[in-house]
Amino acid sequence: MKRKIVLADDHAIVRNGVKAVLEKLGKNMEIVAEISNGKDLVDYAQKHGADVYVVDISMPVLNGIEAVERIVRRNPDAKVVMLSMYDDRVSVEKSLKAGAKGFIVKVSTAHEIVDAIEEVAAGRFYLCSKVSKYIVQGFLGKSSSRKRDVTGLTPKEKEVLQLIAEGYSSKQIAKSFNLSLNTIHVHRNNIMKKLGIHKQAELVRYAIKEGIAQL
Repeated sequence: MKRKIVLADDHAIVRNGVKAVLEKLGKNMEIVAEISNGKDLVDYAQKHGADVYVVDISMPVLNGIEAVERIVRRNPDAKVVMLSMYDDRVSVEKSLKAGAKGFIVKVSTAHEIVDAIEEVAAGRFYLCSKVSKYIVQGFLGKSSSRKRDVTGLTPKEKEVLQLIAEGYSSKQIAKSFNLSLNTIHVHRNNIMKKLGIHKQAELVRYAIKEGIAQL
């Protein structure tokens, strides 16, 4: 039986590339869903599940790291390979702490992509060659991104913050979450109060710096 793979990336060209790789080299793999944003990924995982999720860090509506955190929170056995154009330590660290077991960059070789999925499916960790210099145990023990955990932002506030950083208006955010405009204003005010930030531009900079949004 083929392994069911879910591919989440907001760029069709990337999805097509990974799909071509798996069709050629992943003999026991089948992409059962292609998803373009983090919210839809979480919804799919709750309804259907998969053997392995290949997830882009930077996605609209809900970024990949937040999406993986939610998936793993509901299903600790979920197997995730994070896909990113970044190979910095912070991106790798946040991905692993969110629950991903693998990390590959978008310039990884075709064989690395397949190897990553196979290793994670087997319950092991996998870091592509560009980030293998980082020690997994070190990430799990000493986080350089603890600031994100002490802000007190709720999951919904993080979602709202991401959309603010991506340039959505309060009206658009309200429509996206099926909430009232007043509720979104309350979330925005709470975010600013918790972070000690009073300007939109500062919110955007904070979201990008903390990996909540990547533009």
